Amino acid sequence: MKQDYIKFPLHLIFHPIDAFWDLKSDHRGRLTVAFGALILTIIIMILQKQYAGFLVNYTDPRTINSIQEMLTIAAPFFLWCIANWAVTTLMEGEGQFKEIVLATGYSLIPVILIYIPMIIISRFMVQEETAFYYLFTSIAFIWFLLLLFIGMMTVHQYTVIKTILTILLTMIVMGIIVFLGALVFSMLQQLYEFGYNIYRELIFRT
Repeated sequence: MKQDYIKFPLHLIFHPIDAFWDLKSDHRGRLTVAFGALILTIIIMILQKQYAGFLVNYTDPRTINSIQEMLTIAAPFFLWCIANWAVTTLMEGEGQFKEIVLATGYSLIPVILIYIPMIIISRFMVQEETAFYYLFTSIAFIWFLLLLFIGMMTVHQYTVIKTILTILLTMIVMGIIVFLGALVFSMLQQLYEFGYNIYRELIFRT
């Protein structure tokens, strides 16, 4: 239904408890909306570094790497979903992986709605008005964290304390995954270099 793509996300950011429950029990959420929110967030963060007013933008546009910027948003998103699913599976969470992805994606809606006008307005701001830019962008980030918290609590049917605990454990697991990934990558790189050196030695000796 069309309202699930437009009205439901707007309903969710103002009535998160009811909306996240509808997302879980009535399957109101749509993966296309969640991934669309992720893609828009990536685009907005790139645009923010390229086009935000110079008074609030300390990034040299010539140094921006779009792929790197994309990974800085997409990688934590999927890492969070995977780590949270792993932790809550062991802690009797009722949320499925799809529901975790939906709740995380829908939680990004305030960032999109607030950052777009703030990027435009920032180009016309004077120094005294930059405090409003930082205020509204901070509100967007806090709103996102609040929605994410409520979303995790609702889809897993946890208490507040257990939600806080699982979020902390999720962050720890994210760190472990990153560490193990970096370790495996380093080992593969060393293995490649070792194999390449042996190959060179064999070539030069024949």
